[in-house]
Amino acid sequence: MTKHILIVDQTHVSLMQVLESYGFVCDYQPKITYAEVLDCIDQYEGIVVRTKFRIERELMERATKLEFIARAGAGMDNIDEKFAASKNIALFNAPEGNRNAVAEHTLGMLLSILNKFSKGNKEVRVGNWDREGNRGFELAGRTVGIVGYGFMGSGFASKLKGLDVKILAYDKYKSDFWSQWVKEVSMEELFEKADIISLHVPLTDETRMMVDETYFNRFKKDIWFINTARGEIVNIQGLLAALKSGKVRSAALDVLQDEKFPLKEESKRWFNELAEREDVLLTPHVGGWSVESFEKISMVLADKILQHYGIAG
Repeated sequence: MTKHILIVDQTHVSLMQVLESYGFVCDYQPKITYAEVLDCIDQYEGIVVRTKFRIERELMERATKLEFIARAGAGMDNIDEKFAASKNIALFNAPEGNRNAVAEHTLGMLLSILNKFSKGNKEVRVGNWDREGNRGFELAGRTVGIVGYGFMGSGFASKLKGLDVKILAYDKYKSDFWSQWVKEVSMEELFEKADIISLHVPLTDETRMMVDETYFNRFKKDIWFINTARGEIVNIQGLLAALKSGKVRSAALDVLQDEKFPLKEESKRWFNELAEREDVLLTPHVGGWSVESFEKISMVLADKILQHYGIAG
């Protein structure tokens, strides 16, 4: 039986090539609107989405033939997973596809804030050759704390091997993941020992705004902070307070609590303050969006869809 799949976001051509070679019919419409999807979703057994819109009850109730939702990325926070389960709709994501990209990006951001690359680059370009003002810190000998040890957290840990650091990892929902180079610890031990904290947890009701000023103040040491997970996990006002007090030495953020640019006035206030700080490094949610991961994500999804239908890819 032929399965029809609606692809509503830009994806690598390999996704369609693989699926169509096995008889699937792919309807590639990266410019389709949410309203248009509502009008036609009853014609499809599958939908592939990245970040264009949320897939919730309204859409799924109209999707009378829908058998699966495939998320071209790692996080599932734009899909109502509970309602999908109630409708027996299978869910697929592809953290295997951008694991390496996120790990490399996180390491790059860490080295940048330790060594003040962004500040030095800006100053040299305007003729300010300030060596002392751009003296950096070495990573070797420091304790790196990883919060969340799934695909992304473990990927980052693998990049730290050989850099002469101690790696501590905490995951509320996983255990027995320690290894020769990673020590599994409690959050209390991270608060006690970490020099650097990197977030790798999904956005859920439990983690939303989990990191605030109180969270930062629980660390015994002043820390370097990195977030390549989800912006809404961190309360920016709390982060700004921690930066001002020195509890956070410097922060690297690939994600923000509001990423809909141009920002509304309410968000502009905290963003402008964040953007003016020399101790903050910002990138536009591209940690998992490398040239290579763009293709790998599609290949992972294609494989999972084929497996769902009992087809060996």
